[in-house]
Amino acid sequence: MSDWSGVFLGIIALAVTVMAAVQVGVIVFGARLARRVEQLVVQIDRDIKPLVANLNVVGQEAARAAELATAQVHRVDQLFGDIASRVEETADSLQTAIIAPAREGMALVQGVKAAFAAIREIRSATVPSRAARHDEDDPLFIG
Repeated sequence: MSDWSGVFLGIIALAVTVMAAVQVGVIVFGARLARRVEQLVVQIDRDIKPLVANLNVVGQEAARAAELATAQVHRVDQLFGDIASRVEETADSLQTAIIAPAREGMALVQGVKAAFAAIREIRSATVPSRAARHDEDDPLFIG
């Protein structure tokens, strides 16, 4: 072997040693990184679990509130339906209790007016007027 062979062999040995050291460094760094990622995952899991639990509770409460609101809307709708039917019943009762007797009263008043008109007509037909009596007396008057 020549002198250069020894130098090149030394350079190769040094390069292999540096590569081995870099690989060991990468493995150590990777192990540390894996440990830190695992700690981060554990911490995130620990922090997110209560949040997810709270979100589930909030979702359940929202569903319960929506169910109660639906029930209340149904009750209000039923109440308005009952009120509308009662108003219609009241209007019908008022119509039968007030309007029918009022019509009968108006008919009675019209009947009384017709009776008075008939009486006036009969009186005017039986009692001669002054002008008619005066005309009969004029031809008999001597004077």
